[in-house]
Amino acid sequence: MKNFTAATAITAAAAGFAAALVGLAAPAAAAPAGGSASDTISSLEAEGNRVIVNRQGSTPLSEAGVTSVRQGQPIREYVWDAQGDRKVLQTTGNVYFVDVQ
Repeated sequence: MKNFTAATAITAAAAGFAAALVGLAAPAAAAPAGGSASDTISSLEAEGNRVIVNRQGSTPLSEAGVTSVRQGQPIREYVWDAQGDRKVLQTTGNVYFVDVQ
């Protein structure tokens, strides 16, 4: 029984490290800096993300440019599984901070 417990613990630890590695592998910038602010914001929101806009100046968003895009925390929500019989916690998007000028 001891070997089974040790094997289970090792497997669980390996799975945890693998999940952490995948979670830390952030994608490259989802939207490149330097583009149109309104296009960048709408494209991020269309993918299910929440966008927080940091404005530097009073230029309207339709005329503003993006100076940087930073990914924040993931958004985790309970959704129904494929069979529709229980809810599971899944990452449904991310928070993005978009600096515009």
